[in-house]
Amino acid sequence: MRTQRGEGKVGCIVSLLVLGVLVAAGLKAVPVYYGNSELVDACDFIASDASKKPLETIDREIRSKARELGVLEALKDKNAIRVSKSGNGENANCVIVLHYSRTIDFYGVYKWTLVTDKRISKPILENIS
Repeated sequence: MRTQRGEGKVGCIVSLLVLGVLVAAGLKAVPVYYGNSELVDACDFIASDASKKPLETIDREIRSKARELGVLEALKDKNAIRVSKSGNGENANCVIVLHYSRTIDFYGVYKWTLVTDKRISKPILENIS
């Protein structure tokens, strides 16, 4: 019976090692994915309320939200955020295009580039009482 004692230690150590690696990777990846998701949601909300705002104000609100979420460094490129209004009357739309990438560095072992390429289009609602 003594030869079987301690046989499960190697499996336990490997399981704990794998769990530790997953937790460490999650600590790096989750904030980046969360920030991107929150920025897209904020742009969706900003676009739906764009009827009474000029394009510069919309752009400033998006950049302010990106700064709050820590995504602003990825938006250094001039074309990372494009805001436009198209159409007139009942067919008017506010279009926000997000195109940027962020690199997640997994402790110098591996680098993953997350590309965000979203187009948000919302109708501009006017004359609603």
